[in-house]
Amino acid sequence: MSMTLRAIPYASTLEKATQEMHIGCSVGLSTRFLTDEFPSAKVTGIDMSPYFLLVAQYKEKERSPRKNPITWIHAAGENTGSQSESFGYVFHECPERAIIALVNEAFRLLKPGGTLSITDQAPKSKIIQELPPALFTLMKSTEPFLNEYNLTDLEGRLREAGFVTVKSMLTDPRHMTMTASVPLKPKAFKSSNFESEGLF
Repeated sequence: MSMTLRAIPYASTLEKATQEMHIGCSVGLSTRFLTDEFPSAKVTGIDMSPYFLLVAQYKEKERSPRKNPITWIHAAGENTGSQSESFGYVFHECPERAIIALVNEAFRLLKPGGTLSITDQAPKSKIIQELPPALFTLMKSTEPFLNEYNLTDLEGRLREAGFVTVKSMLTDPRHMTMTASVPLKPKAFKSSNFESEGLF
């Protein structure tokens, strides 16, 4: 959650966002933080795990009711089923294997001027680059797509999808947050760019 806290000031549309989505919300820790920080916004948490969502709902019931209750949705981040251009802010914490399809979906969901925030491991971080080989191998045992993720030009992929004002910053010594905005007049998004790479 500390990464979320540090990432928020760099999002350009949060003050105006009345609808926020957290893709890959897990048990809802960062989702609840977003909702506490922006109580007037309607926040939606999405995750593939029904078990994580049950824990998220249980944790939410332990507190007093909110003016705007969090909506929890069991769905793939690549295909949320939500209406196009309906969110002002999308927060992303997911495995890399789906990142390109998620970028596509986030671009569709965000209103013109809306912001996508991606928080993940920072491949260019000095700590990550200087990991002993044995520790890096151990890390790959739980992250089978780590090499592919480290080689992905995420900033380039965001720009290809149509995002502008792409910014990246370290949120702690090992993690980064990247934010990108939908243009005020978004260009037409061509999913064929991604279909040709076998992502759909």
